[in-house]
Amino acid sequence: MTTITDNALITDSQIQKSTNGCTIKTNGHAPATKIQKPTEAEAEAAVRTLIAWAGDDPEREGLIDTPKRVAKAYKEFFKGYEEDAIDILSRTFEDVGGYDDMIMLRGIDMSSHCEHHMVPFIGKVHIAYMPSEKVVGISKLARIVETFSKRLQTQETMTAQIAAAIDEGLQARGTAVMIEAEHQCMSMRGVQKQNVATITTRFTGVFDSNKDLKERFLGLIKNG
Repeated sequence: MTTITDNALITDSQIQKSTNGCTIKTNGHAPATKIQKPTEAEAEAAVRTLIAWAGDDPEREGLIDTPKRVAKAYKEFFKGYEEDAIDILSRTFEDVGGYDDMIMLRGIDMSSHCEHHMVPFIGKVHIAYMPSEKVVGISKLARIVETFSKRLQTQETMTAQIAAAIDEGLQARGTAVMIEAEHQCMSMRGVQKQNVATITTRFTGVFDSNKDLKERFLGLIKNG
């Protein structure tokens, strides 16, 4: 079973300054109020509360260090809030020997967290762009996937954000992005249906206007 959407949502994340001077980046939706980032001790206390709410004793031996571990893991899970995709794409190269065809990365591993239930969705990202006057090192494309995936996300929003960042950062003639992922908020809870692929796409510029180019991108994914 496959769910397919072509979503043209917001661009890069908006930035909100908190009252303690910490920069909070959101998924393109500005917070209704300024956000003050809790301390690590407050985060650990919140984890203890959740453990107790789940029905266990946060003070028992197996759980005593869990709040500290969870807080540390969250720093890694959501490190994308501290990164800027446009900065990552800022170092470019113009000497490409006249190359003006598609540049594509296929099958970039991706793991993110659904903003609705804060459980993972895991899959692959496929990216292509048509360069104008400059190109970027291919590792930087994988890095912007990491930047956007390491935030609370929806797959639709992340698809649009990746495409918009490439368009803005590289002034590309067109960008194509496809994400295919399995959402554990659907496989572990609720309807509990496993092995369902959610597929989202975003096409800009020549990928949107040129049917043959779009089909070539999709064909390279299918036949890879």
